[in-house]
Amino acid sequence: MPAFGPIKRKDLVQVLCQLGFEGPYSGGRHQFMVKGQLRLFIPNPHEGDISRSLLARLLREAGIERDEWENL
Repeated sequence: MPAFGPIKRKDLVQVLCQLGFEGPYSGGRHQFMVKGQLRLFIPNPHEGDISRSLLARLLREAGIERDEWENL
């Protein structure tokens, strides 16, 4: 179960796949993952981890509750 905090992009993609998302697929400027009709854009690979605030924003867009994230 991932902690709610900074996370590596690779780990984020793995967890989203476990939650039923497919991808990542290439988009315009960012890659995205898909679950049903939902298209979630994910940050580009860069040095450092994805911050806690960005993770919170991504989870909100994906409709994933913090409890669901931590209890995976």
